[in-house]
Amino acid sequence: MRKRIARRYAAERRFRLLGLGAVLLSAAFLAFLLVTMMGNGLRGFTRTEIALKVDFPASPMLLDPQAITDEALANANLPMVTSSVAEKQLGEGADALLAPTAWTSLRDAIKADPTILNRTEVIRVPASTDIDLAAKSDGTAVAEAVVKRLDQAGILSTGFNWSFLSGSDGTDPTQVGIWGAFKGSLLTMLVTLVLSFPIGVATALYLEEYAPKAWWTDIIEVSINNLAAVPSIIFGLLGLSIFLNLLHLPRSAALVGGMTLALMTMPVIVIAGRNAIKSVPPSIRDAALGIGASPVQVVFQHVLPLALPGILTGTIIGMARALGETAPLLMIGMRAFIATPPGGVTDPATVLPVQIFLWSDEVSKGFVEKTSAAIIVLLVFLLAMNGLAIYLRNKFEKRW
Repeated sequence: MRKRIARRYAAERRFRLLGLGAVLLSAAFLAFLLVTMMGNGLRGFTRTEIALKVDFPASPMLLDPQAITDEALANANLPMVTSSVAEKQLGEGADALLAPTAWTSLRDAIKADPTILNRTEVIRVPASTDIDLAAKSDGTAVAEAVVKRLDQAGILSTGFNWSFLSGSDGTDPTQVGIWGAFKGSLLTMLVTLVLSFPIGVATALYLEEYAPKAWWTDIIEVSINNLAAVPSIIFGLLGLSIFLNLLHLPRSAALVGGMTLALMTMPVIVIAGRNAIKSVPPSIRDAALGIGASPVQVVFQHVLPLALPGILTGTIIGMARALGETAPLLMIGMRAFIATPPGGVTDPATVLPVQIFLWSDEVSKGFVEKTSAAIIVLLVFLLAMNGLAIYLRNKFEKRW
């Protein structure tokens, strides 16, 4: 008997150690992922800039400080002015040290304060990709030598890249931003939630509270369970054939993306909603009916509020899955080059996972850190959604 007890205790210790090892292994993989993403991605939130001393009165720009318009700035030949100032200050070939869109810094400075046209001003313009990587200790030997020379001259600086959070897609990695894709994700998730949540909850309530036990309800239940396991690209093909080819809705729009993801998310919400409704004790229903409540009042005033935390948790899980989907959105054309953030659900848009996919396929090395930075934004977005789910679950949870 003592030997059997000792073997049971030894087996229990081995099981506990095995469980602890599994947890530590999972934590190690998670830590490796986070450290890798942070190491590569944090640099994507910074940008290297070169300070140019621009003598606006002596420049060939014919601009009136009292009449600064977009058309006037477009005709001011700012790229040529930027190149000439850089060569005069840094020497021949200095234009290659600047980003292709460096002239936009002059444009933005003039729009912000037209009076600088009457004086000499120091304007910080973004450096080229090679200089930017070298300033972050990831460039070639030639670029690092140039960075050292510029740093000694006191005209090189690296700071937080606010344009990454406020800009959209582009061809220059020093100028791309995440706001266009982030806004597209917000609009797409909004459409998905508005469509999938009420329909999914209503379906769960009907199947659990009102539907009779018959062969056709069994078929519906099996179909919903199977739909929850269907690969996401199938829903993309469904959205392509129905929403685009049949209904002729706008391609690459958040409306179509949200409708496609709503089809994918709805079965998850129905299953989670049915399980949450089942968890409500029958005594709650019997007590409500016993004091004279109608069946509809029982469902909406007693059962649904008690099941709401579980329904919300399942909804957020489904939304989180939809947030990370790429394949169905690629099928409906949301991989287009979007240079301006969408103004509404019918405007052309892209989403964060698709933007990450497109940047990871770029040749320029500067997009590597931008891809990692976009992944960090996506992870923060996902953590915010999960945090909201936990808050709502705790807020509406009732114990009995």
